[in-house]
This record gives sequence, structure tokens and C-alpha cells, in this order.
Amino acid sequence: MLGFDEPEFLSQLASTVALRPRIEELADHLTDDGFDNLFLVGAGGTYAQMWPYEQLARRTSTLPVHAVIAAELVTGGEATLGERSVAVFTSVSGTTEDSLRAIEYCKAKGVRTIGFTGYAESPVARSVDVALVSEPKAWPFDPQMLLLMGRLLARRGEFEGYEKLAGELAGLPGILLDVARQAEPTAAAFAKAHKDTDYHFLVGGGNLWGFTYLYSMCILEEMQWLRTTRVHSAEFFHGSLELLEEDTSVLVFQGEDETRALTDRVEAFAKRISRDVTVFDTRDYPLPGISPEFRGLLAPLVLDTVMGRVSKHLERVRGHSLDLRRYYRVMDY
Repeated sequence: MLGFDEPEFLSQLASTVALRPRIEELADHLTDDGFDNLFLVGAGGTYAQMWPYEQLARRTSTLPVHAVIAAELVTGGEATLGERSVAVFTSVSGTTEDSLRAIEYCKAKGVRTIGFTGYAESPVARSVDVALVSEPKAWPFDPQMLLLMGRLLARRGEFEGYEKLAGELAGLPGILLDVARQAEPTAAAFAKAHKDTDYHFLVGGGNLWGFTYLYSMCILEEMQWLRTTRVHSAEFFHGSLELLEEDTSVLVFQGEDETRALTDRVEAFAKRISRDVTVFDTRDYPLPGISPEFRGLLAPLVLDTVMGRVSKHLERVRGHSLDLRRYYRVMDY
């Protein structure tokens, strides 16, 4: 596969699911001590990656869970944040400045802070109360967040199948490797067809809305300097549909949760207008060893793997490195 380091891919994913015992110990400790609310704090992609777990809690639990933007938390404040709060941070490098300021802000209010990162000696790891470290550059953080949220909800009697799910997650490295292999021809074909496309319209819903936002802003815009529009499938018919034309590149991210019908509706409409609609559907990928009832929860991980292959092929056909930046972490701002 193009630009794919299989041993590293497997090793990084294995390091995330191997955190299960420590994550469960932490979740049990938090539950036994008691807490009133949970804040999932991020910046950019790590903020978007928190949304599925806020949504999971919102659908199944009475626990107040809030995904918040790090910089806004510091400047705008949060009335319910205090000594009975827990805040979770994620940062691959452990150097995200907005997150570091938010950690300092939370700790000043007596909040218990947890950090997932890839570097044990990073500023984030040294700043939080509890740091859970996976291998360097391990991405995404969905396995850790699913284990943490799942265990917390299970302890509250709000996630009956958690033990079964957690056991099945051990097979993720091999499962997602198969997804990457299956996605390779699709990724190559999409990149070839869209080598010169400079604008993409992205739609997703449910627990894939966060990934839709992430892929639009953090990959296509930041890493490829392409113009995009991103819209939640439930909101598509409240304005954004007017942007569609017959040659608009529309990317539909389709998952397997309760909101699937909303995205189906957008797909059907988009195909009436545009001749260039590409659907990336997690249902197309077998996940051996994963029970049917958990497939929807893994949609962000599956799609991240699929679109990771698309990104590599876009990088090649466009001659634009995914590591190239003009402003991000290049200029002061």
C-alpha cells in the first residue's frame, strides 16, 4: 500500500488497546471517588474526535458530558467546572498550546485532569494528573476514548455490553489493517479522479460528524490547502444544499448508528444535483470479531482508516506533502 508502514500501523494500534487495564483502573477510581461532570477538551482534530463520545453519553447516560474547545474554555469559562469535574485531553505530540493552557485553567479550579498522548515526557503528559501514553504518533484516540467512556458508563449501569466490546477491541489492529487493504483501490481511484478538484463538499452525521469536520478542516484544508464546505447531515437542508451544482464534488460519510437515515436522505438529494457524489460507507467493510451491535461505535475508526488511504493517494497525485504547512505552527499567532 502506498506510503503505508504496516508494522508501525499495527504496533501503534496495539499500544492504544493495550491501555485497557490502566484506563479501566482509572475509570473505576473516578467512579468510586465520585464526580459530577466530564469535560472532553481538545483543539482542532482532537476537539472533533471528542464528539462521538459526548454523543454516546448523551444518548445513553444521565452523566453530563461536554466536548469543549480548549481555547474557548479558557477565555469563556464554564460555570459547572470545578472540584467535582473531570477533564480529558488528547494530544499526539503533547505540545498543543491551547490544550496546555486549558489544563492549567482546569487545575487552577481543582479539576481532575487526564491526558492521552504519545510522549511520556511531553508538556501535556507532565501537566495532567494522570497521563496515559501510547506509542509515539499513535492516532486516532478513539480506542482509548471508547474504553474510558464505555467503562464509566458501564459502572453507572448504562452500558451493558461493555466487557464484550472491550474484549473485541483487542483485535482492532488486524481488523483495521484489513480495512486499509480493502480501501486501497477505492482511495487510489478517488485521488486519480480528483487530482485537480479544488473544492469538496463533505456531509456526515451521528458519530461521524466529528470525523467529517476533522477531515474537512484538518486534512483537506490544512494538509492539502483545498477549499471545503462541511455540514451535518441533519442540517444540510437548512441552507447548505444551495451550494450544490452538477460538478460539485460531494463526499458522503455514512455510518451505522441511528442517524444513518439522515445521511441517506442527503445522499439521495445530492445525486439528483451532482454527477460527482462519492459515498464512503463503513458498512462496506467487514469487521471480523466485532459484534454487529458494536459496529456503529467503531465507525469513526473505520472511516479514519479508509480516508487515511485517500489522503496518501491525494498527496501523491497532487504532489503536495501532507506535512507541508504555510502558517500552522510556522508563524506566530
